[in-house]
Amino acid sequence: MAIAGVAFIGYGLVFLALNFVGSGFELGVSQLDGLTPADLNPTVAYYISHLHVATAAFIISTGIAVTALSWYGVRQRLTWAWATAVVAAVVGLALALPMHYTADAFAHDWVTHLGPIYLATVIFVVGAVLAYRGLQASLPVTD
Repeated sequence: MAIAGVAFIGYGLVFLALNFVGSGFELGVSQLDGLTPADLNPTVAYYISHLHVATAAFIISTGIAVTALSWYGVRQRLTWAWATAVVAAVVGLALALPMHYTADAFAHDWVTHLGPIYLATVIFVVGAVLAYRGLQASLPVTD
């Protein structure tokens, strides 16, 4: 789980860096309907940049929370820390991912746009299952 949290942080940092030194759009998006950021109205381009920075901030902060909860709380066998890390990751992904499957107004490179976050999600799910098994094994048996 902690490794996936670090991957979320990395994804957010890449997202942030691309805003300033990359295409100006999201990871895996080079144009919007054939337009680059330079082709857009400066106010619109700035607004898109503003949203990308905010999105990167929340991806990074969720990654920090998941990493800290996993590394410090789950390793101490605190069920609340495991549950909080799972809820934080699931809520973020459940809200963000469905939008990618609606009517697509711009072309994504699916591998570079969603591939890294799906890889981190698979790592997170495997870690969450393994951690949950460890938590359950450590619970006292009651009659």
